[in-house]
Amino acid sequence: MDLDLAQVRAFVAVAEVLHFRRAAESLSLTQQGLSKRIARLEEGLGASLFERGRTGVALTPAGVRFLDPARAALAAGAAALAAVRLPERALRLDVWGHLFAPLRTVREMLDATEGVHAQVGPGRDLPGVAAALLRAETDAGFGRFHPLADGPTQALAHRLVRLEPLDAVLAADHPLAARSALRPADLAALRLVLPAAPERLDFLSRFAEQFGVPMLPGEANLGLDHLLEQVRTTPGSFTLLPAELPLEPGSGLSAVPLVEPTPLYAWSLVWLRQPQAPGVADLLRGFAEVGRKRRWLEFQPRRDWLPEADQAEVRAL
Repeated sequence: MDLDLAQVRAFVAVAEVLHFRRAAESLSLTQQGLSKRIARLEEGLGASLFERGRTGVALTPAGVRFLDPARAALAAGAAALAAVRLPERALRLDVWGHLFAPLRTVREMLDATEGVHAQVGPGRDLPGVAAALLRAETDAGFGRFHPLADGPTQALAHRLVRLEPLDAVLAADHPLAARSALRPADLAALRLVLPAAPERLDFLSRFAEQFGVPMLPGEANLGLDHLLEQVRTTPGSFTLLPAELPLEPGSGLSAVPLVEPTPLYAWSLVWLRQPQAPGVADLLRGFAEVGRKRRWLEFQPRRDWLPEADQAEVRAL
């Protein structure tokens, strides 16, 4: 049979979330329309791809075997379209981690590098961008990378491109705000304000665990202004933000550098291993060139702190 990529895309969407309604919404289809596409695919393949029961949806053995080749087929289809449309289409780069202002780094690289062009758009988070990459809806992602416990990490490639020092941000009237610098150990008497649920905040959770800092329950991510308002109005609290991110004058907040050690936030470029989208190599070149000039990847273990997984990435460079 000749594979229908629309049917294959429907299968992959369900396989990634194991939920027909959510998969249908992600493809802007009705649940009935999605189910029909998968039924036609199963009929053509002569095999059931999903087990549907009272406890939910699961892949059959045939579905498990079909998943990676199905993703490859979608990526190959997207590459074929890109090869025809390349003169008309810029590389799509989705960024996440918006509270830490990832666009500053992307913009600096693009402005400083000739011949590198990208259409930059917002991604929700790493799992969302990973799913968009696998569905060939974007070409690359930029943000903090970490292994996805329930995601197809093996299909993705990534490279560390910047390590950014973080400051502690706390209310200006707090006694620690007058210090010229703080150690992470000094923050153990405070509470870390989270911009979202802890399970979505790999770096902040690891920082809190490493330095014995209690965390306040995370709320819905309502943006930087909301996060700063929480710090301003919650006694004995703080959060972490990039040292280059200025606070508004009169905000009632102070940003104090962290030392002994200085926590570094790791930014990475992420893309699909096979096939690699046209333009990804240019992005990697641009980040490497600017990173060398700006010393973006400087890490001294006696001075700085990174989660162990990020340290392994630095050693692999």
